Amino acid sequence: MNEKLELDKRKAFILATVVYEYINTAEPVGSVTLTQKYNLGVSSATVRNELAELESLGYLVQPHTSAGRIPSDAGYRTYVDRLMQPESLTKDDTRRIRDQFREASQELGDVIEQTTRLLSGLSGNLAIAVAPSRDTHAFKHVQLLWLSSRTGLAIVVTSGGVGAQRVFEWTTEVNADELTRLSNALNSRFGGRVMEEIGPADIDAVCAELGTSAEIREAVRGVFATARQTDEPEIAAAGAQNLLDQPEFHDLRKLRAILRIVEEQRTLYDLIADELAAENAAATDAAHVRIGHELRADELSECSVVTVPYRFGDRGVGMLAILGPRRMPYGRLIALASGTARSLGDHLNDVEIR
Repeated sequence: MNEKLELDKRKAFILATVVYEYINTAEPVGSVTLTQKYNLGVSSATVRNELAELESLGYLVQPHTSAGRIPSDAGYRTYVDRLMQPESLTKDDTRRIRDQFREASQELGDVIEQTTRLLSGLSGNLAIAVAPSRDTHAFKHVQLLWLSSRTGLAIVVTSGGVGAQRVFEWTTEVNADELTRLSNALNSRFGGRVMEEIGPADIDAVCAELGTSAEIREAVRGVFATARQTDEPEIAAAGAQNLLDQPEFHDLRKLRAILRIVEEQRTLYDLIADELAAENAAATDAAHVRIGHELRADELSECSVVTVPYRFGDRGVGMLAILGPRRMPYGRLIALASGTARSLGDHLNDVEIR
């Protein structure tokens, strides 16, 4: 859309009213409806002319010649960015979110799944949650346990719980004191650091100071590498059945295409990966909305996604998202996603995650 032609106040008000009405009714909006339901202060003929101009500018489309108009992607974009009034959580929403996290698990995976169920129930749409990448978790401690003269167990614990554990067998005998000294030295050196900052060279330096054998050094390097592993993002989704209630998805072919994306976790992750990377770089907590063709997937051209980051520790960033029709109540869903993200971050940072 060419935005050089700035909307005047009347066009902006009429566009906002069309979007609001269409979100609430799912029916194309005409001039008669607008003049009868809203105090526009102008005649039906004037409203008709304004609707026609908004259509010519690309803000509205007319699905059928005899029907009213509905917002285009550009119309929704302008509404979200410039015309929409921010909303706050209702008392009931606030209570439900508070109660959910008061009883939430201390297992990171369980908390993420519980959050998606909560957000899908509150929003009436599909909710998605991506856990913070393992390498953004903070190192808490490592335990090197002596099991026998040639066998040991290594456990790395991060702010996200047990990051990795592995049993090792060595060709030479190892005594328990050697493992205890190395555990203490690693914990002293790395305590509180982000996992991605702890590399093989850092581990080698500690081992060299203690004269640790090459076998033990390699074992420690291996278990730390596993704890940092980020190949498979931890992701959860809930509420796909909510899309059945939306008139846009009564066409089962459209719904099946969306459900295929939900089933393919890699595709689902890619849907919001750009926002996740941007938030890691910017360290902001702002909500972001992508509408229709901005999602770069034909099967999602009638959908929108609201994404909000949440913080876990000093650097760990996860993401909550709501996927639904373009005709979604953006103000309410942004408030829900933002409120849930704040509560999730507070929970993860306040409790001892296992």
